[in-house]
Amino acid sequence: MFRGVPNIIDVEASGFGPYSYPIEVGVVLNDGRRYCSLIKPAKEWTYWDESAEQVHHISREILHKHGKPLKKVAKELNEFVLEQTVYSDGWVVDSPWIRQLFYMAYLDPLFKVSPLEMILTESQMEAWHEEKDRLLDSCEDKRHRASFDAVLIQKTFVKTAELTQ
Repeated sequence: MFRGVPNIIDVEASGFGPYSYPIEVGVVLNDGRRYCSLIKPAKEWTYWDESAEQVHHISREILHKHGKPLKKVAKELNEFVLEQTVYSDGWVVDSPWIRQLFYMAYLDPLFKVSPLEMILTESQMEAWHEEKDRLLDSCEDKRHRASFDAVLIQKTFVKTAELTQ
């Protein structure tokens, strides 16, 4: 059984399908330190889903103006998370987007991405959605962005662990 506070990663993307790519990554470590960056798309990354933009409110213009080059983001992630495991509540999509980021940056990730379900107990899973909704309702700023989501996921993990001990 996992004890403590997990490192969490979350990725926002250009869409929801197989042609989508990462546009923002957020990480919160177990000590509370955070990393977040918009990602300037590679030239080959052209797919854009307007419905995804409506969810995360990140436009192509914002990415091109404020996004960091993908190689810089990959290097910064490696330095920030170095040799640790980060957990994702959307591993089935986040993991391929992270691999895509590193592939396009010609770098290997120096950390592991694992499904959050690997460390959740059944009791935590049962309490998850209700507790996450309660925490979200108590937040003043409810933006659907990678760093906000990572912190919310981490807080939900901690709270559900406390509630189900």
